[in-house]
Amino acid sequence: MVFESLSNKLQDTLRRLKGKGKLTEKDVDAALREVRLALLEADVNFKVVKDFVAQIRERCLGKEVLESLTPGQQVIKIVNDELTRLMGESAAKLKQAQNPPTVVMMVGLQGSGKTTSAAKLANFLKKKQHTPLLVAADIYRPAAIKQLQVLGEQLSIPVFQLGQQDPVAIARAALEQAKRNRNDYVIIDTAGRLHIDEELMGELQRMEKVASPHETLLVVDAMTGQDAVNVAHSFHEKLGLTGVVLTKLDGDTRGGAALSVKAVTGCPVKFAGLGEKTDAFEPFYPERMASRILGMGDVLSLIEKAQTSIDEKKARELEKKLRSQQFTLEDFLDQLQQIKKMGPINQLLEMMPGMGNLGKQLKGMSVDDRELVKVEAIINSMTRKERINPDILNSSRRKRIAAGSGTRIQDVNNLLKQFEMMQKMMKQLGKGKVKGKKGFPFM
Repeated sequence: MVFESLSNKLQDTLRRLKGKGKLTEKDVDAALREVRLALLEADVNFKVVKDFVAQIRERCLGKEVLESLTPGQQVIKIVNDELTRLMGESAAKLKQAQNPPTVVMMVGLQGSGKTTSAAKLANFLKKKQHTPLLVAADIYRPAAIKQLQVLGEQLSIPVFQLGQQDPVAIARAALEQAKRNRNDYVIIDTAGRLHIDEELMGELQRMEKVASPHETLLVVDAMTGQDAVNVAHSFHEKLGLTGVVLTKLDGDTRGGAALSVKAVTGCPVKFAGLGEKTDAFEPFYPERMASRILGMGDVLSLIEKAQTSIDEKKARELEKKLRSQQFTLEDFLDQLQQIKKMGPINQLLEMMPGMGNLGKQLKGMSVDDRELVKVEAIINSMTRKERINPDILNSSRRKRIAAGSGTRIQDVNNLLKQFEMMQKMMKQLGKGKVKGKKGFPFM
């Protein structure tokens, strides 16, 4: 989960306030001490934490909270508002030149995921009906050019390269080719270093003069926490950054970079990398991220993922089966294949309001290609009667299925257990509620 530790601590703190019919100044201060500690442990910049907590305190001690009939809810709204403001209010869109091509320079330290992010950005733009050109200008890191070429080939996106020539010359020649071929975006993958040095900055500044980029995006590893903010500050002083791309935001990150970088540098986070796959890349929405951190879900992102991944006809058929509670193993396989396109189940459930705990329970259900092949083999080894009614699968039938699918009995048992969990969840969603909750407004 994104910012799991920070999210859990903030949610626990705010949950205790919701149970109070009236809040005092003492209650607010006690809660804010825990909020301050949670943010510092998440490696958020100290000054940013100080200003953030002071702003919340000022608003919480006003009439809108102390005289409210639902003070706990008001505090949650205030924290949500301030988190959103801290990360940039609204999504910062990628610029688009009036006279193409739009030039984007990707900069950052070595190992931050710069080359992969360049390819992900190109793929993102291609899906928006643009015609990007990738430029391999990292001539120092071994295999950097080859890596970009492989990614470009996988995505059917052209890659411009001149081998080990001067990066400034590469940038100049790439722009000329982009104009000839009418590429509307040029994404330049520049060289990085293990640490910031004058030689690196000098080269980037020379490329900047030649390429005149409309966007200079700093790629930073979210796992580095506060160090990422320091790197952003250094690059911004030399190059005048227009935005930040946070990578590995799906990992066990403390969140300090995402919550600090806008306040410290003034540069908005424009994109977030949420996995290794080339489509695990999306615009950064501060308001949606704030809602997810506070356990309020992110329905808009979930809808967008569904619209690009789910077959509408199949979705209508599934809805009918949910209403009649006829979810079978055949439906289970079909859902796994479609969910695989959207991402791990637990990540999707985090986007649903009130579903965070269920997402944690289903962490073991994330699907990869190898598991899907195994699942398909097991289900295809069943008779139609067994797929519709798995309750009849006794030990002898399970042995037959395992032998027929080339798997172990343990694999068959695990699949049936997962199916039972999925079936239970689907019934709960079909009824519009989750066990342990009074109600669940599911769209």
